[in-house]
Amino acid sequence: MRLFLLLLFFAVPAHAALQVFACTPEWASLATELAGDKASVYAATQALQDPHRIEARPSLIARARRADLMVCTGADLEAGWAPLVQQQSGNAKIQAGQPGYFEAASAATLIDRPARLDRSEGDVHPAGNPHLHLDPRNIARVAAALGERMATLDPPEAAHYRARTQAFLQRWEEATARWAKEAASLRGVPVVVHHRDLTYLLAWLGMREAGALEPKPGLPPSSAHLSQLLESLKRQPARAVLRSAYADPRPAQWLGERAGLPVIVLPFTVGGNEKARDLFALYEDTLARLRVLAR
Repeated sequence: MRLFLLLLFFAVPAHAALQVFACTPEWASLATELAGDKASVYAATQALQDPHRIEARPSLIARARRADLMVCTGADLEAGWAPLVQQQSGNAKIQAGQPGYFEAASAATLIDRPARLDRSEGDVHPAGNPHLHLDPRNIARVAAALGERMATLDPPEAAHYRARTQAFLQRWEEATARWAKEAASLRGVPVVVHHRDLTYLLAWLGMREAGALEPKPGLPPSSAHLSQLLESLKRQPARAVLRSAYADPRPAQWLGERAGLPVIVLPFTVGGNEKARDLFALYEDTLARLRVLAR
């Protein structure tokens, strides 16, 4: 009997971990929070890459070929590479419209939806601004939906995903309330940004965008535009220039030096600096850097 049970044990395949292909570091971090050791999570990009400009490399296609779940931002953020990865992978599970494909934007509240679509206005996103992860309320919405999607895709471990999701949401709600209280003095503080990738963060904190280094979304800062921005700051001053870790540092440094403003580099996503090692640390570090501007 003992020999029979031993043979039976080896004959039954072990439950395979859910293979998750995350398009960006923030969703890789969230998937890890919700799945724990029940999933193998792969981040297709890293924090110092511009999320708009990623190449559909063979290594990404190979990873996608084995995925059970592909988690992307959506709202056209990955439009230049993710559809090609899906197509070339030949993996039916992660195609658009299938349960194995999840877009964070489908669970979030998007802002900056353009009134009209015109490519002359720069890199516009028809569905709205895709950089939704810098509002913690969106993280909570996405977590609830993603946790349930994992439970649906992996029924034997459904209770595990749901329990971890609820635990994460409780910790996240407590942290969000604390962050909002600690950052209350930032309300109304004017800042210059590089790209409109910090819009959700500024909206959540009640900060004010006093200008942008890009003349239009996605267009590199020109010397003429920077000079105009410098002049406008003499009339309506800002408190700092903000840029994300992946952005070209030169325009922010140019303006900061001439306008006498500090340049604050924010991690933008998980891995953007040594401290931003997960979603909680991303917000902790971001707010610590911004609080030097508190009134």
